[in-house]
Amino acid sequence: MSDYIDSKIRARINQKLKKDTHTSLQDGFKGRKTINEVLDKPTVMTLHKMITDGTISGVDGSVGAGKESLLFLGEDTDSKHIALKIYLVTTSNFKRRIKYIQGDPRFSKFRKNTRSIVHLWAQKEFKNLTVASQTSVCVPKPIRVLNNVLAMEFIGQDGKPAPTLLSCAVDENDYKEAIRMIQQLYMKGGLVHGDFSEYNVFKTGKGLVLFDLGSAVDRRHPSAESFLYRDINNINRFFTKRSVLTRETSAILKEMSIW
Repeated sequence: MSDYIDSKIRARINQKLKKDTHTSLQDGFKGRKTINEVLDKPTVMTLHKMITDGTISGVDGSVGAGKESLLFLGEDTDSKHIALKIYLVTTSNFKRRIKYIQGDPRFSKFRKNTRSIVHLWAQKEFKNLTVASQTSVCVPKPIRVLNNVLAMEFIGQDGKPAPTLLSCAVDENDYKEAIRMIQQLYMKGGLVHGDFSEYNVFKTGKGLVLFDLGSAVDRRHPSAESFLYRDINNINRFFTKRSVLTRETSAILKEMSIW
């Protein structure tokens, strides 16, 4: 009986996938293979729950892929685009991410099986986005997290995600804004991104938007300062390659009363 119910739910989800799922994704997966991988029974049930409770009205299709998650374009009940980040429960990469959980006082106890880690990672990113959105750092506004699915504001136009710094021309103002993001996230939000780079910052007409905050740790984490140092060095390296004058990492940290 449960398999029959699951097949009906899967059919309903598939009807919501409006775009051609045979389109190649950025990581080389084929859409159909990827969707079959993501939509295991628990994920199907999660999406169904989000449809029935009014969080989303539909799922248009995948607009991006990574090693640990897929980004789907969804719609809310007002037909407005939202982003659905689906964390891959089948991947083993999350076990390598334990270092970003252990030592964070917000997550003192957790199960180390893959599914529990993935669900915790989704909750962690939702919590980090919530904290960051309450500061002056621009991030996608979180909407809801359920199991391995995170619903949040979609950053882009006409169903296409905004470009990242990597694919844009950049200048001194972009650099200043990127550094300000790192500083404000730490000083006002008490967080260190932990994976800050040109790959995780959108450039929009209204300014920069920071995303992928799953790795972000509380500044009380024992490795917080080393992660912070690495974040600043990473973004300095990128802007230096783009011939933008950068500042010494030590001077930036000193402004934050760390050095």
